[in-house]
Amino acid sequence: MMGHLPIFFRTGLILLLVLLAAAGARATHIVGGEMDLQRVAGNQYRLSLNLYFDALNGNAGALDQDLTASIFDKTTNRRMQDVVLPLIGNTLVAYSNIACTVPSLSTRRLIYSRLIELPSNVYTNGAGYYAAIERCCRNNGISNIQNPGDAGQTFYLEFPAVVRGGQPFLNSTPKIFPPLSDYACRGELFYYSFAGQDADQDSLVYELATPLNGHATPGLPKPPTAEPAPYAPIQWQPGLNVLNQIPGNPALTIDRISGRLQVLPQQLGLFVFGIKCSEYRKGMKIGEVRRDFQLQVLSCPRNTTPSMSMLLTGKTQPYRPGLDTLRLTTGTSRCLTLRFTDPDPTTTLSLSLNPVNFTGVLPTFSITKGLVQTAGAPDTLISRLCFPACLNTRGKVFLLDVIVSDDGCSLPKRDTLRVAFTSVPDPNGNPVISSTAGPARPLRARPGDLVTFTLTGTDPDNDPVTLEMTGRGFSPAAFGAQLSQAPVGSQTRGTFTWRVDCSAISKPVFEFEFTAAASPCNERQATSLVVPIQIDYSNQPPVLTTSLPPDSAGLPPLIRRRLGEVYEVALEGLDADPNPLVLTATGKSFDLAAAGITFTPQNGTGRATGTFRWTPDCEAVRQNGLEVTFRLQETTCLAQPQMRTVRLEVIPPVVPPFMPPNIFTPNGDDLNAFFRLPNLPPDFCDSRLGSIKVFSRWGNEVYRTTNRDFKWDGGNLPGGVYFYLVEYTDRRFKGTVTIAR
Repeated sequence: MMGHLPIFFRTGLILLLVLLAAAGARATHIVGGEMDLQRVAGNQYRLSLNLYFDALNGNAGALDQDLTASIFDKTTNRRMQDVVLPLIGNTLVAYSNIACTVPSLSTRRLIYSRLIELPSNVYTNGAGYYAAIERCCRNNGISNIQNPGDAGQTFYLEFPAVVRGGQPFLNSTPKIFPPLSDYACRGELFYYSFAGQDADQDSLVYELATPLNGHATPGLPKPPTAEPAPYAPIQWQPGLNVLNQIPGNPALTIDRISGRLQVLPQQLGLFVFGIKCSEYRKGMKIGEVRRDFQLQVLSCPRNTTPSMSMLLTGKTQPYRPGLDTLRLTTGTSRCLTLRFTDPDPTTTLSLSLNPVNFTGVLPTFSITKGLVQTAGAPDTLISRLCFPACLNTRGKVFLLDVIVSDDGCSLPKRDTLRVAFTSVPDPNGNPVISSTAGPARPLRARPGDLVTFTLTGTDPDNDPVTLEMTGRGFSPAAFGAQLSQAPVGSQTRGTFTWRVDCSAISKPVFEFEFTAAASPCNERQATSLVVPIQIDYSNQPPVLTTSLPPDSAGLPPLIRRRLGEVYEVALEGLDADPNPLVLTATGKSFDLAAAGITFTPQNGTGRATGTFRWTPDCEAVRQNGLEVTFRLQETTCLAQPQMRTVRLEVIPPVVPPFMPPNIFTPNGDDLNAFFRLPNLPPDFCDSRLGSIKVFSRWGNEVYRTTNRDFKWDGGNLPGGVYFYLVEYTDRRFKGTVTIAR
């Protein structure tokens, strides 16, 4: 049907729908808000907007599901990026005192947030950048600005470049203290802390600022993106300005350092105000955040300030602030009586303490809260304030504010009594330490000894005692000394143990300092005991004796024997100290048993013996001789072994000249009738006869034997020249022989 409507009618209908949508979106609802930018990791940041929404009068249709933030270069106003922030949180802002809730004030905190990237090769302008979100409109009921229902708001922050001097510049903007949902009462002081927190520990400075209006209008309440700066401010009502945003005596102020906001309002109404928090690093401003918010001033029932007095024990006159000084000493009472009155009915009074010029343990109240129960008549509460016996002002005068607060609305009324006092703690005796180490000092020990004794720590005031161990010029743990301890009744019992090892000979005397320590009133008291331990150590190297021949020209003696000819020698080691001795024999690159060698030691303290026995076999031949090292080792510190080395060789058999015959005559006269080789080299270890072969001149084998005592008559072979080959396992002989018939 829409397609058949006249063009002017369709256009008018669309315009009407747009206007209706705009009317819903422009509905006045904004209480205030602020932005923040927090670094997450690398070039990733979280950009967030906290928007405070009028939960009573705001149109639900104006609760946006997202808002768009725009980021600009501060120098050129160049648009860097636009970021759509989705709604991720929607909660009510709590009252400081829930009992002071009024039906005309309810605020929601809407959180819009998203992770964004700030590339280090893009965000490099030393002048920095700013982010803005524009939205309309503010509450109609605001009293201190002109046309509040048509006034928009620009949420604004500034941040530095992410790179400075070629290095990453890491920064997160300050987070302003959570918003208040409280109201102020006309004629009564209102205060609140807007102090922020900064993840980078930058310095924060607070000041009042005129809220920004910007470019959003009732006709365009939610621009698709923010325009670049400048942003027009809101227009104050006549007589008001940035330093007089909420009329009062005094008017609205904020402490530059603490962020404490206060005002004593003189007019009823709803007042918008602006706060700017600037962050400084090394004296240079690097960014800022702004918060706009509202404060409602109501006419409240009159709340009378409670009063307080203090009586000293045994005194009839109350304490006089500024004139009296409490002097808390041994034998005097450390408790005071506090009396509180409040003419308001059913008022609950709360007690608290604020140390003015000191830190540490505070006095305690017998009661910290009480109710005024009789309507229309004063009621008196009594509490005892007792100072700890340990408190020590060390001659200085400490100042303590004793505060009584009622539960009146919107903020409690207080009475403060400043108490000046000095305090000397009760006397306390030092702990005592004793040991079973005995009177003879120093204790004496040798490497290998176990030194142990008991230590006992006691305290005359039964304070808990801890035993401690230190070394004068050394660390006990580095040398293996230990101290274990446990409570035994009112005492602390410790056991010292030290297995003295060779590292101890580096120091002639070890002075162990043992301390019994107690901490009454958090002040250390200690008594020490020194136990010196002297290390006795001297050593003469052992002596190794043997019937081995002496070394010659620096070379070990040579022992030569024939195969099977046994060689035996005895060795003895003696130590004058005496220390445990171990005598060993080791072959150089061979196993003793595999070479026919046995070594039988008898090791002991101060003396060790050994019998060396060698039955020569072919292993010594294969190894081309054997080297055996005898080692006498004592068990003590820095021990140097005593060693002897011997070389063993096998005497080879005598080999006669090998002169084989070159002719034989098997002709029947029994003279020179056989071919024999009587002078063959004898078998020796791995050199053994394998075979004897005879060949014809055509290479045919005509005779073979493995018997070295063979006799060959030539058989029936015709006379002539023949060839013989004698093969050993490691060599061969060959030649010719002639058969002459």
